[in-house]
Amino acid sequence: MKNTQNAASLSPPIAPIHPHPTPIHGVTLADDYFWLRDKGADAVTSYLNAENAYTAASMSGTEKLQEEIYAEILSHIKEDDVSVPYRDGAWIYWSRTEKGLQYPRFCRRAADSAAGTENIILDINLLAAGKPFMSIGDSAVSPDGRLLAYTTDETGFRQYTLAIKNLETGETLSDAAERVGSLVWAADSRTLFYTTEDEQTKRQDRAFRHILGDPITADIEIFHEPDERFNLGLGRSTDHQFLFLESGSHTTNEVWLLSASTPTAGFSRIAPRVDDEEYHVDHRDGYLYILTNNQAEQFRLMRAPTNTAHRERWQEILAENPKAPLEDFDLFQNFLVASYRERGLPVLRVFAFDRDGYLAGSNDIRFPDPAYSASSEINRDFNTTSYRYAYQSLVRPGSVYSYNVATHESTLLKQQEVPGGFDASNYNSERLSFAAHDGTQVPISLVYRKDKFTREGRSPLYVYGYGSYGYPLPLGFSTSRLALLDRGIVVAYAHIRGGGELGDPWHDAGRFH
Repeated sequence: MKNTQNAASLSPPIAPIHPHPTPIHGVTLADDYFWLRDKGADAVTSYLNAENAYTAASMSGTEKLQEEIYAEILSHIKEDDVSVPYRDGAWIYWSRTEKGLQYPRFCRRAADSAAGTENIILDINLLAAGKPFMSIGDSAVSPDGRLLAYTTDETGFRQYTLAIKNLETGETLSDAAERVGSLVWAADSRTLFYTTEDEQTKRQDRAFRHILGDPITADIEIFHEPDERFNLGLGRSTDHQFLFLESGSHTTNEVWLLSASTPTAGFSRIAPRVDDEEYHVDHRDGYLYILTNNQAEQFRLMRAPTNTAHRERWQEILAENPKAPLEDFDLFQNFLVASYRERGLPVLRVFAFDRDGYLAGSNDIRFPDPAYSASSEINRDFNTTSYRYAYQSLVRPGSVYSYNVATHESTLLKQQEVPGGFDASNYNSERLSFAAHDGTQVPISLVYRKDKFTREGRSPLYVYGYGSYGYPLPLGFSTSRLALLDRGIVVAYAHIRGGGELGDPWHDAGRFH
């Protein structure tokens, strides 16, 4: 154990103050630490070395304990693993991690052969060879399955470069672009749309159309977003019929639409942006299905004909529930899955369609734990009769299930293997609440090891809280957390205001103090 007296007498390094004026919107801000942005400067390197030396001195004497904990954490990680395969068009896709390799390999085989040959379509380890850093941003396989567009960051600065690989020959094409964000292919498999970022603000503000084989300098700019509050993103409908271009801020957005079969036509706006109003869309049988907070603070689901989708034509098909925010939906040919939050926890509700395209009866997917995370998994088959979802909890490792829409039964496809003697029955989780200073009940998720826990208030407690950006604090399984629980430490997660557990009102209550 470290010498706490010596540690307490240490003085941390103090970053020097060098005022730097930054004019923004007619106001001059003084940034005292602007100099730290120069990552290669000797002064920055010296300061970081001083921070590292202070950390080493403060932790002196704990080296043995650090080694023990690191070995424990490592013992619970399975290095050789394969993800759950999923179908997309004529192919089955999955990823693979292998012991001794830092990055995954992405693979596929033909869907019409149960024991088809495995083809590695992208090996991140090869891309990373000789480089200090490697990260994959967005990726998209062309509709005909021949091409893979993907982006890489080799610096860690979240600055991505576009590359296109011929999956039949293994050749990387000459088509390339810098500072690329999102990608989407048109139906012809030779037209690629992509967004790029502004060099100063790093927001995605421009969208381009690229024709395979043409120089990037010939690409057509199809959209520019001048408002610095907004970012651009590209996507496509689940049925692959339409491409979407979205411009959104934290509280407002608008969506533009283009038929995937007419890539040279212009995108058309569905509905103009309105301050503090959001809408998100998908397509089925000639109708857009629209998730919106238009006249519904906790969101509702609407639909409108694709060719006349302005707000006046929106028709409600799923009303707002003031006590359960509607967060998202997954659309298929024969059913729809709505993602709610009730009491701060996710609910997946499956609706059938009637003959007229309206929602009929519903069933909730059931979960076994009092505190958990559940969300849609990869679902690329629009005509499927089953729905894949991911589930994990504070005591249950990450799992992928298939829900049969007809029988309402869930089948486990894969659960994360946790080696090193892990036994889920040794642990327990609870969902509690506490009264804040104004009487508001704030949810708390608790996890502990059963044989080391007492309710007399003597157990050591680690509390983590997060409440910002409307982001719900996820309640996932953690192999590294086992090192705390096995030492008798109780871990509590506080779902404070500012997060998204109870919808926009919960988020707004943590803002603008």
